Amino acid sequence: MCRIGAIKSKEFFHPSAALHLMLPQQEGHDNSGFAMVMQDLAGVFSKHKDKPLLSLACTQKGAKLVEDYMEANDFRQLAEWIPRGVKNVKLDIKAMPYYIFRNYDYPEYYRDASEEAKGELLLDTRLALRELLEKQDQGYVYSFWPDVLTLKEIGDPWDIATYFKLWDNNGDLMAKNVVVQCRQNTNYDIVRYAAHPFFLQGYTLCANGENTFYTKNKEYQKSLHRGYIGFESDSQNFLYTLHYVLQELKWPIKYYKHVITPLPFNELSSRSDGAELRAIRQSLGSLEINGPNTVIGMLPNGSIMTCCDSKKLRPVVVGGDDTMVAIASEVCGLNAILPHRNQELDVYPNEREVVIINDALEVERWKQ
Repeated sequence: MCRIGAIKSKEFFHPSAALHLMLPQQEGHDNSGFAMVMQDLAGVFSKHKDKPLLSLACTQKGAKLVEDYMEANDFRQLAEWIPRGVKNVKLDIKAMPYYIFRNYDYPEYYRDASEEAKGELLLDTRLALRELLEKQDQGYVYSFWPDVLTLKEIGDPWDIATYFKLWDNNGDLMAKNVVVQCRQNTNYDIVRYAAHPFFLQGYTLCANGENTFYTKNKEYQKSLHRGYIGFESDSQNFLYTLHYVLQELKWPIKYYKHVITPLPFNELSSRSDGAELRAIRQSLGSLEINGPNTVIGMLPNGSIMTCCDSKKLRPVVVGGDDTMVAIASEVCGLNAILPHRNQELDVYPNEREVVIINDALEVERWKQ
């Protein structure tokens, strides 16, 4: 069983806090990988928060392919941070030659474009770079979005953090929102793209558990949007449905739960919104999920959410104080980074709700 976590704070914090959130839950690790998505950045990226940030791991040839593509498509580099890994043969990490995090300015003809148009451009650019690198097996592109950094690697989470110096709070990497998982995908081939969290156009998601409706979800999602690709993990279905419900259909977050775990038909007749929910279930039945799982998501506006399967077969807890709120699979994770919080206020989401943490760190609970 995986372990997942997220932190949302009013103050910028170092990713080492996310590592300490996950360490006590180590029984859920299998030393297969580590990944995190950071949003609302400070440190080395503080001067370019409105410019897209490219996160990739690649070979030297891959780096040149990316540079040539970006230059040919009129993206101008503004800033760059290349972590220098700790060279130690004893570290359990399958390191790539280069890890590049680079801010770009938009092409001149997009400077005054709408945010929606810019978002479509960034998606198309990431997909093009992914295809370019995949064809020659030269690297991986994880995200290309303003104020978002994604890091994924295969190996022991502790050693990966050592390699990238993530234990050292030197101020280079800081954020107000982080989603993290200390395990690779283990139901399918272990590849970097399969590592949680997954990212698409400002939406981030990781999951603990499995989706036994994976094939049904995948075949339907492939027809919905050009960005729904890869499917290296059954948990990617959760992200694509979140994106589809909120970004494409423009529905409120509460309907996400009604899509993935719809209420039984016999309960709908007694509800004032029964006809609406019945229509959702009938039209989007191919997006329903099944199996034991809990998801944690991060939205473009910075809110962090969590919800569970319809039987609550995977654990999750939410807790915090006046400056920080965290979500974890186990309460021991919260105890590690928030030992002085009021534990009586901890929230254990049930099988029929979506829990959201907003920018004011208020915990909202949307009941099905």
